[in-house]
Amino acid sequence: MKIQRRNKANPEFSLAAMTDVILLMLIFFMVTSSAANQSAIDVKLPKADTAADNIPNPLVVSVKPDGSYYVDDVPVNRGELEQTVVNKLANQANKSFTIRADENTLHKDVVFVMEIAEKNKLNIAIATVKDK
Repeated sequence: MKIQRRNKANPEFSLAAMTDVILLMLIFFMVTSSAANQSAIDVKLPKADTAADNIPNPLVVSVKPDGSYYVDDVPVNRGELEQTVVNKLANQANKSFTIRADENTLHKDVVFVMEIAEKNKLNIAIATVKDK
């Protein structure tokens, strides 16, 4: 005698819940990735007519108007700046960093950071904001 079950399990899978989760994760990562490039050092960047695409660099050197230097938001003395930059970029494949200098920073302070890059064969990018 053949016994039949009355309630068979339905093997269908609904993707609606997974789609909602994926959409929420996408929104979360888009919002957090734009906030990740924000620096805590308050510098007013100079304006430029054209702005290049945002090329992320692993290291940011900020220069304030008073001549103080920050490497990834950590204050660094002028004498220790070169060694700190070289050490942080030692294991990086892309040996480059971004200079975030306030528009009122003295030219000599920015040139000092550029000379460090020249001496150690590092690539640099200078952060600006697009002029409206």
